Amino acid sequence: MADLDAVLSCLDLNLDRSVERLKDLLRIPSISTDPAYAGDCRRAAEWLAGDLDAIGFKARLVETPGHPMVVAHHDGAGEGAPHVLFYGHYDVQPVDPLNLWEADPFDPRVVTMPDGTARIVGRGSADDKGQLMTFVEACRAFIAETGSLPCRVTIFLEGEEESGSPSLLPFLDAHREELTADVALICDTGMWDRETPAISTGLRGLVGEEITIRAASMDLHSGMFGGAAANPITILARILGSLHDETGRVTIPGFYDGVSELPDDIRKLWNELPFSEAEFLGAVGLSVPAGEEGRSVLEKIWARPTAEVNGIEGGYTGRGFKTVLPAEARAKVSFRLVFDQDPAAIRENFRRFVRERLPADVTVEFHEHGGSPAIQLPFDSDVVATARQALSDEWPKPAVLIGMGGSIPVVGEFKRRLGMPSLLVGFGLDDDRIHSPNEKYEMTSYAKGQRSWARILAALGAR
Repeated sequence: MADLDAVLSCLDLNLDRSVERLKDLLRIPSISTDPAYAGDCRRAAEWLAGDLDAIGFKARLVETPGHPMVVAHHDGAGEGAPHVLFYGHYDVQPVDPLNLWEADPFDPRVVTMPDGTARIVGRGSADDKGQLMTFVEACRAFIAETGSLPCRVTIFLEGEEESGSPSLLPFLDAHREELTADVALICDTGMWDRETPAISTGLRGLVGEEITIRAASMDLHSGMFGGAAANPITILARILGSLHDETGRVTIPGFYDGVSELPDDIRKLWNELPFSEAEFLGAVGLSVPAGEEGRSVLEKIWARPTAEVNGIEGGYTGRGFKTVLPAEARAKVSFRLVFDQDPAAIRENFRRFVRERLPADVTVEFHEHGGSPAIQLPFDSDVVATARQALSDEWPKPAVLIGMGGSIPVVGEFKRRLGMPSLLVGFGLDDDRIHSPNEKYEMTSYAKGQRSWARILAALGAR
């Protein structure tokens, strides 16, 4: 505990210096999706490798067909200590539209707000340079004060996360032994609110399907053929409309295989969160929750599977009117998966569901748009409990366990390819404007994020 107190004091005393280091990194326009910035991506990787070397890690750049990876190791307390892998990404999103930025996106600045709070403004401040530097600064303080780290630490920083991570999977396969640890620490997430830290224990999986239904060999005049010829739009609409019953449940056979009920204690925890369904829906002009009856909104978006139609097209959609029976109609459908649902089984069951509802003379073609399973950390995991207590010791309010409606693909790949669970802890806020103009990271997130990682490392090392 004395060591931890010294580390926390070190972080507080050196906060201004750590902000300047972050600003140096933010000034590098490491936009991975634009080839014009390839040199800047390399500069950011070199900056990080150099900084990690300087504080005692053995760091190097590893070349890929795209932007380089940064891999760094520190032996910490030695072979008997827990081994953690920290993952982040140094690349950032493009800045368009530039005219909506209040200042140069790559000239970071600290802005004090009317209420006295401060924030770091610049592209990458929250996603993900500010977040990853909270961990680096915690390591820096530990090494400065104690000469070591309480855990063996591997740091793995990617440079293509914002452009689809094309080099990631081959890299994981080629470096499996080097990267495998007891647990992966991932910072690309957020808090519940400004005073309440969060651990994300679930990420929904995803299956995407594009359907094309065809009937006649050509578009038909609705006056001549209407009522006698099959209409692909009508058929498609009927099939899509039958995906849910009157209670909101998905009707595809086998769809709920692998879906568990939420534990009562987690449901109670979520019900006690300061969350207003009316405000959540009202912000987008809605008032009545859709989906499965008898489920809260948080349960629906964090722990229940969905079937959603994302787009539909067919016939004449231009200006004016054209009385036509189209030869084909198309739709895009996505499924968000939870717990142990099997993406391959969901896809096959959906295709069978569609085929069984096709009338004579009508055919269907499917086009796959990716598929990945959900990630569910055990709610009673020792690592989760340890991190939750460490976070609760730092922030004004106790840490909460939340779900995430979206996906972070690397989490699933760590589990599938490296056999390694992940702990998702981040300090972003909903209003940080990631991917948008005037991206920011609250100073409290940056300062207390560093202190939080120090507490988590100390707690994990003591297990």
